[in-house]
Amino acid sequence: MVRQIAPKTQLGVIKSNTNQGVETPKIVYPESDNKPMADNTRQFTWIVKIKENLEILFKSNADVFVAGDLFWYPVEGSNKIKLAPDTMVVFGRPKGHRGSYRQWEENNIPPQVVFEILSPGNNNTEMDRKKLFYLEHGVEEYYVYDPDRISLEVSIRENNSFKEIENFTTWTSPRLKIRFDMSQDELVIYYPDGSKFLSPVELSNYAEQERFLKEQETQRAERERLLKEQETQRAEREKLLKEQETQRAERERLIKEQETQRAERERLLKEQETQRAEQETQRAERERLIKEQETQRAERERLLKEQETQRAERERLLKEQEQIKYQTLLSQLKAKGIDITALE
Repeated sequence: MVRQIAPKTQLGVIKSNTNQGVETPKIVYPESDNKPMADNTRQFTWIVKIKENLEILFKSNADVFVAGDLFWYPVEGSNKIKLAPDTMVVFGRPKGHRGSYRQWEENNIPPQVVFEILSPGNNNTEMDRKKLFYLEHGVEEYYVYDPDRISLEVSIRENNSFKEIENFTTWTSPRLKIRFDMSQDELVIYYPDGSKFLSPVELSNYAEQERFLKEQETQRAERERLLKEQETQRAEREKLLKEQETQRAERERLIKEQETQRAERERLLKEQETQRAEQETQRAERERLIKEQETQRAERERLLKEQETQRAERERLLKEQEQIKYQTLLSQLKAKGIDITALE
């Protein structure tokens, strides 16, 4: 990737403003030196890897600015004093687009952490010049990684000098809290949470894997939702079946109860019918007895009447006999010359 020359920002160009006939020079701070950002793919890969992962690390912090291959001008009025670190981190400055980092426009806050990735084109004189520049202008942590030799130089500011960290296998940045591990075949950088810095391809693969895992998780969640829904439906069916069974049992109980009530009614009706028949029989018997008693009474009355007739007949006969006897007696007395009529 080659940095393009921005329009009207050629290196060393000085413009002028004319104000009431007085020409005031205006310093232009170029945004490009027309040189490639990296000399080879390995250097470029590491520049991008460190810069992008630092962007990710501080994505939630609005006051951390991360840049790669951006000109840093530490002194106002001089467009010659500048460097473009492969990666730099500035704490206390907001994120956002910049054509260059002009320190006097950034509350005079210098980058606190700087990374340089060596390529075969870098020489010791150049790197010593860069190191002195960073020391003079306030860098706190300076890291130089050589991907060909797999070596990492760590310089930490102590007062007005850099202290070289030597003979380390791992190192944790005081500012960034990231861990550098030199125990493997190449430098491995770890986030504070222990996850690795990844290249864009690895990040893409990781994102794809995450997407795939998320998709699987979504599918699993969907399966679980469907299973739960099926279980809910099964439970609902079981509840409905249980309700239907309860309703069926209740219907059977009601039918049985109705049958019992019907049988009871029939029994009561039959009992009432029996009682009615018995009552009818008793009534008929009473009527028969009454009729028989009436017959007997009529018979007794007939007999009494007959007896009375007979008695009257006897009395009549007796009276008639008495009359005959009396007439006979009168006749006999008369025949004897006795007239009893005079005696009467």
